[in-house]
Amino acid sequence: MKSNLKDKDDVCYAQPKTLEQRVIIANDFIKRFKFPLPFGIDDMGNAADNAYSAWPERIYIIDESGRIAYRGGMGPFNYKPEEAREWLAARYGVVKHEPPKSTPDVTPASTSGAVAPAPGAPSTPAPAAPAK
Repeated sequence: MKSNLKDKDDVCYAQPKTLEQRVIIANDFIKRFKFPLPFGIDDMGNAADNAYSAWPERIYIIDESGRIAYRGGMGPFNYKPEEAREWLAARYGVVKHEPPKSTPDVTPASTSGAVAPAPGAPSTPAPAAPAK
């Protein structure tokens, strides 16, 4: 894919060739859509994509210790965001959604890491856990 297709949100990017370009695109996404959750950016070798195999769609939840605590089914037929929401609610309680106070910029992972950890998360890689 050479670039994203132009859509109703007027989003069109050339395929990033550097980590810096990926960070710029991610930060634009955060600001444009007021995305409230932290997320990581894969390195240019796509190590996280290769390790987690989240294709075509899949939800992983990484716990406070950096381990995979929830692994959703592969999409499209077993991709169930509501199941992940229920799992989170059972573990942490129901969350009322409020608009974010600010939208933090994402930072790239180190050149040796796959993804930037969420704020407060350990920097060790998450080992595989049994599928749900």
